[in-house]
Amino acid sequence: MSSQPFAHDAPIDHPPQTVISLVPSMTESLFDLGLGGRIIGRTDYCLYPAGQVDAIPTVGGTKNPRLEQIIALRPELVIVNREENRKEDADALTAAGIAVWETFPRTVSEVFTLLWNTMALFEVTEMSHRIRMIEYTFDWLNTIAEERAALAPLRVFVPIWHDPLMTFNADTYAHDVLRLCGGSNIFADRERRYPLAADLGTAAPYAADDPRRAGRDTRYPRITLAEVTAAQPEVILLPSEPFLFTDEHVPLFAALDVPAAHHGRIHLVDGSLLTWHGTRIAYAMQQLPLLLKSGE
Repeated sequence: MSSQPFAHDAPIDHPPQTVISLVPSMTESLFDLGLGGRIIGRTDYCLYPAGQVDAIPTVGGTKNPRLEQIIALRPELVIVNREENRKEDADALTAAGIAVWETFPRTVSEVFTLLWNTMALFEVTEMSHRIRMIEYTFDWLNTIAEERAALAPLRVFVPIWHDPLMTFNADTYAHDVLRLCGGSNIFADRERRYPLAADLGTAAPYAADDPRRAGRDTRYPRITLAEVTAAQPEVILLPSEPFLFTDEHVPLFAALDVPAAHHGRIHLVDGSLLTWHGTRIAYAMQQLPLLLKSGE
């Protein structure tokens, strides 16, 4: 199969019956795996599956969960994500004696390993056939993507924030989704520079061995519209999250001297297709390739 070893094993050795998910994509995935009935708490942003999550109490946001409420619920397991949730919150829950499972898939392949590990942990395999079908689609698209890599796939720009303008590089899940679905991330090799003014070219960056760079995330650089123009994207995707791009933002990018603007290939997209790991990859593989066809 396409899955690869996943580095973060669950911290319990029995199937949990009560779970709090602080990761919206995992909340959706648990429902899709037939495990929604075990969720006793979710974040304000856990909105899918629509209607099915409504009866589950919310415990705050991904960055500001109500720890006292979570501890009072005494879940057997809390699921977090290294990128979406704060380490100090996970540490506080662990200190309170609650098992915390940290997830952090950076590729689509690792998502499948996470899904298989989830079913193994909960000892529920009824949805194995569904995951296998999604994997078959992944294997097919991945073969096509590997062939396209030698044929200059469409250059794509995806901002994730507006002011300042930000994007992602190759060391991210969103990049791998884009690659799989037929796009070439124009900022794959662009690292975030420090101090932050260096990202915008108004200050000299710290040297590679400068201790002020230690531990800093370099995967989400600030970029300028001049850099976007220089990279000449053929498609621009404006996602609905983490920043909500709308029709009001389209003219900003349509005014650029780039092929995407010249050929009307600037699209508003559901941001969860690019950033939510888990079973939502099935929707991404259905919808994003349609926007990244050559000649469309």
